[in-house]
Amino acid sequence: MLALKGEHTATIDLQGAFAMPGFNDAHTHIASAGEQRLTLDLDNVPSLAVMLAKVKAYAATLAPGEWIQGGGWDHTKWPGAKLPTRQELDAVSAGHPAFLGRTDGHIAIANSAALAAAGITDETANPQGGEIDRDAEGHATGIIREGPALTLVEQHIPPPSVATRRKALELSIEDALSHGVTSVQDFSSWDDWMVMGEMEYERKLPLRISEWIAFDLPVAVLDERRASHRADNPLLHPGMLKAFMDGSLGSRTAAMNDAYADDAGNSGIARYQQQKLNDLAAARAADGFQLGFHAIGDLANDMALNAFAAAEQVGRPANVPTSPGDPDATIVTAPPAAVKPGDFRFRIEHAQVVSPGAFERFAQLGVIASMQPSHLLTDMAWAEARLGPERAKRAYAWKSFLDHGVTLAFGTDYPVEGISPFRGLYAAITRENVQGTQTFEPQEKITIDQAIYAYTQASAFAEFREKMKGRLEPGYLADMVVLDRDITKVSPQEVLHTKVLRTVVGGKTVYEAR
Repeated sequence: MLALKGEHTATIDLQGAFAMPGFNDAHTHIASAGEQRLTLDLDNVPSLAVMLAKVKAYAATLAPGEWIQGGGWDHTKWPGAKLPTRQELDAVSAGHPAFLGRTDGHIAIANSAALAAAGITDETANPQGGEIDRDAEGHATGIIREGPALTLVEQHIPPPSVATRRKALELSIEDALSHGVTSVQDFSSWDDWMVMGEMEYERKLPLRISEWIAFDLPVAVLDERRASHRADNPLLHPGMLKAFMDGSLGSRTAAMNDAYADDAGNSGIARYQQQKLNDLAAARAADGFQLGFHAIGDLANDMALNAFAAAEQVGRPANVPTSPGDPDATIVTAPPAAVKPGDFRFRIEHAQVVSPGAFERFAQLGVIASMQPSHLLTDMAWAEARLGPERAKRAYAWKSFLDHGVTLAFGTDYPVEGISPFRGLYAAITRENVQGTQTFEPQEKITIDQAIYAYTQASAFAEFREKMKGRLEPGYLADMVVLDRDITKVSPQEVLHTKVLRTVVGGKTVYEAR
């Protein structure tokens, strides 16, 4: 057995195949589906016409009054890149309320029946941090932007049953394990959390989950939820508080300091006013919570950094857990990690576009850049058109973060992107599309060792678990994956097509390729 140790990762050759620490996914959503027969998968739909045809066929299978739910559509991949309208959806939905999310989860198309169910009229005001698109006559187009506006419709959709939630979780976890992901840091509903707890109690939870909690909840509720599970539980525990500063580049809702290069007059949607955000962040940091803010645009990143600076003045570091609770005999425990003064480990999820001075501010405040390289493969077809050439130089800027001494943690943003970390590794080391025909700001490439480190040890650090996992070493949790090739020695294209042969969590094989 040959041990290969480098500065950025610890790897080991096992039975002729390449093995490495399990990827600690820095940003994974465990997707909670609706009732299985009532959801519509619109991933990779090539045109609006094809999407409408799928909706029409799907509507024919439903009982009267049932909602058409689903998502995954991406208008930037369609001829003309035109957003759908409620009238187009009305024509194929046979009177059913329909609500279909875009692939990024930041906008959705609702038909007239769904708007009516939500009480959205021409007079409905935009909520703070959200928008209802209007046509030239002031009528709702059906496009709803960002969480506060999306919630106006979502709160009227019948919730899935407990059985369906569990099935959705089981399918998502199976998908994660088959791609070599042994730990996820997740942001699902509290109802999903309860199902996860049930799975753990039944000893049927085969991977590790750090569950994020909604930042906006009252502090008393946050305290209750944090106390619902032991912080040192190595399998399932509450994690950081998650908030959204803005939307996405694909939806042009990412909050920018200046207007989009391809949409004059639009600078996106900021979800908070700065002072209120500062106050909320300070109160939660003072209560010992780790904070993680979704921020895509440069304005959103600046706002997050401002709030973190305010929070660090009054906050106390989040607790670093003691050694694992050892729920089964296969887990190897580790000594507790020490908390350093000021060790807040606040995080910005995505950090896709930043202002010129942001790299230094990340470093000064000790903020983690929690990024998802796969986004670049999707976005590079239109990212420079959105941003313009100058802002593009500070987009998806992995190497610049590292050069400024910022901790860089990687994940996938599943289900917005596929969960495979190998697609992300390919993006990080090439910054080329999968066909190899287009490159985006190649000076921001990083090495394979740096990228593996970001997916493993740095991601564990971002979860306050670097003393427990992320390395193959005595005293660490026995989480690892066996691959069909040594990804440190093959070409980037071969990295992209890596297959997982086995996934091991806590010394137990939880996935094996057939």
